Amino acid sequence: MKRWIVIMIGAVAAGAVHAADIPAVLHWVQRVAVSPRVSGIVQTVTVQVGDRVKKGGVLLTLERRTYQARVAESAARVARYQAEAKEAARHYRRIKNLYDRTVISTSALDLATMRNDRARARLDEASARLALDRQNLLDAVLRAPFDALVVACYAQPGESVVVDLRPQPVMVLARSGEMAARFMLGVHRISRLTVGQAVTVMVGGRRYFGKIQTLGLEPVAEKKGPRYPAAAVFAAAGTLRAGMPAVVKLP
Repeated sequence: MKRWIVIMIGAVAAGAVHAADIPAVLHWVQRVAVSPRVSGIVQTVTVQVGDRVKKGGVLLTLERRTYQARVAESAARVARYQAEAKEAARHYRRIKNLYDRTVISTSALDLATMRNDRARARLDEASARLALDRQNLLDAVLRAPFDALVVACYAQPGESVVVDLRPQPVMVLARSGEMAARFMLGVHRISRLTVGQAVTVMVGGRRYFGKIQTLGLEPVAEKKGPRYPAAAVFAAAGTLRAGMPAVVKLP
């Protein structure tokens, strides 16, 4: 009986050696700066800092009259070239039929073929332009790329947004519903962990259940010796902010 008690005490002591509370800092799991794909004047801003928005939700709308006019113009051009291409194809078939019956010369067939090819090329070009103008009209509305929390907003109605080689960010978004707790570990402790391993994260006295997301491979030099960066992700409820202190309870 005493032997079993000694074994149990030893097992508990061994578990205590491995368990640890590691100080950590909260970070966003994903943070992106977003901007419209087209230039224009900001018409409406539909969100503000702290708002949560679903994937595809509208963040900002640019003035769209210019893009709508371009779509209408391109659509009219496509309609005109469709009629021309239809007539050119009809003419080609008529000439080809006459040529097959040896009624007309090769040069007449060549001219009909050239006319038909040019009409089809103009129609293809106009259709491509219409598709681009329609996409630009859609891009005049900036939408959330994922379920997000609005971290920063730099745009105001009436402001000009210019898209060039480096588009200016109009908002900063963070993925909502998840947070990451980042912390540092010594080589002996990190070697006992695996990616995906369950951990507990404490924030402000509240307990969250998460898992190890990353375990660093390169050390950061510190006075106490090399330490490795690691991160645990967890489902976040309520309002948590990047930079808040946390504690990661390792097994």
